[in-house]
Amino acid sequence: MLLPAPLSHYVRSIQSLYRKWSSHAQSRHNDSQRPLAHQLTDVFLRTWDLGFTAFGGPPVHFQILHSRFVEGKGGKEQWVDEQTYQELFAICQGLPGPGSTKMLFCLTLLHAGVLPALMVFLIWSLPGAIGMYALSAGVGNLSRTLPEPVYALLSGLNAATVGIVAVSAVQLAEKAIRDKISRILIIFGACAGLCYNTLWYFPVLMLGGGLVIAAWDGWLHAQVQKAKTSWRNRHSRPMDSEVADTAHVEMESIQPGEAERHETIRSRKNHNSGVAQNSFPVNVNTAGQSSSAQSAEAEVAQSPNYVIRIRTGFVIVTVFFASFIALLVTKGQLATPPLALDLFTSMYLAGTVIFGGGPVVIPLLRSYVVAPGWVSGRDFLIGLAIIQAFPGPNFNFAVFLGAMALQSTQYSTVLGAFLGWLGIFVPGLALAVAFQSFWGVLRKKKFVIHVLRGVNATAIGLVFTAVYRLWEIGYLTSQNSAGQSLASEPWWVVVTTISYAGNAWFKMPPAVSIVIGAILGLCWYGAVGR
Repeated sequence: MLLPAPLSHYVRSIQSLYRKWSSHAQSRHNDSQRPLAHQLTDVFLRTWDLGFTAFGGPPVHFQILHSRFVEGKGGKEQWVDEQTYQELFAICQGLPGPGSTKMLFCLTLLHAGVLPALMVFLIWSLPGAIGMYALSAGVGNLSRTLPEPVYALLSGLNAATVGIVAVSAVQLAEKAIRDKISRILIIFGACAGLCYNTLWYFPVLMLGGGLVIAAWDGWLHAQVQKAKTSWRNRHSRPMDSEVADTAHVEMESIQPGEAERHETIRSRKNHNSGVAQNSFPVNVNTAGQSSSAQSAEAEVAQSPNYVIRIRTGFVIVTVFFASFIALLVTKGQLATPPLALDLFTSMYLAGTVIFGGGPVVIPLLRSYVVAPGWVSGRDFLIGLAIIQAFPGPNFNFAVFLGAMALQSTQYSTVLGAFLGWLGIFVPGLALAVAFQSFWGVLRKKKFVIHVLRGVNATAIGLVFTAVYRLWEIGYLTSQNSAGQSLASEPWWVVVTTISYAGNAWFKMPPAVSIVIGAILGLCWYGAVGR
């Protein structure tokens, strides 16, 4: 017979929870009262190397950020929990602009505030931006045809990059898969992204995936389970049907993707109850109170330190769209707008309408800068090949294009690089910060959470599209500088395989894989390329 737990047990539980809550509240208060210089120093020590070591593009960047700020790699402080990270991932993928840059900016913003987030953005983007600007100065002085070893070197870099991106795509998919519907959406996103490529297509795919999950979690899953139960019990007796219906009601309370977790919890409860029976009786209400106390403690611990006000979010959105409209109207009213204004407007437009990252930004930027004659097709492809091997955000490609566009004009190339950098990054960051102000309210809605889960799964499927796009243009030669499939030469398949295996199985850093790819490219030229 179960006996009620003594009153002192309840008192101790409440006191323990209060002490933990008070300790965490004091810690948060101390964090908010820390001097700005201390916050900047702390954030700098956690992020200073990212601009130099984050090779491989957004898929790899997301893995690096997860291991560093969610898993707390190296015994470091955890900035956000897994759920917050997955929500941020879905938001950053669902908004235009550079996904990994928005992700890093928002993580720092939630942890330390606006000024540290701006500092991290500069640390993250400037090393690659400076490198791409230096590259633009060198490319402008090259002859029309590059030396053959350079094409082999670039092809090796591209092949190694494909292997790195493929590993990251697989790892992201493994984290996002919670149930069969998630698997289906990842496959759907990958296949649909391979078949078509245009500006409006990727956001429509992600929104469609979100609505599918919302319908499945909110209504369709329960109907499917009910139909399965009815079909299994179509020949059973009425009493069996009532028992089955009771079990079905219990199953409906479990959301899709949580069945395994509930089973684990159930087994732990059984184990704990067995231990309790051998020692002393446990009151069921006490266990429920302890569970609620732990959930309350977790909710307190997971709350972010810094929150953007909704009013601030509205102001940011208003200023952003006002500036966007003003640029387009000004450009349209001028018969011959200055090249600097035309360049900035094009980059600002690209940063506003690009969903899906690299697979979309490449053809769009090509139409913006190659079609008007600002940058030659050859120089565009050289910059595209190099940016794949550069650390930091791939959107630094706009720095290269901006400098090349103003190279033969009265404007400074530094101005062109700055305009390209500012125009491509500002829209995505502004919208991400504004959306963060609304997220505190939206995340309480089950429908929004379900939609984000679908957006997340479909966006990860689109990462596999990036692997295919890079594969199809990775092999460069003097006869075909526009790029062709890496499958045209078996050696590049070998390089991609080595890169993939090194990262997936032997934990080889992406930077090492990039260097090995370049060396193998030169080896190919020395053996059979001449």
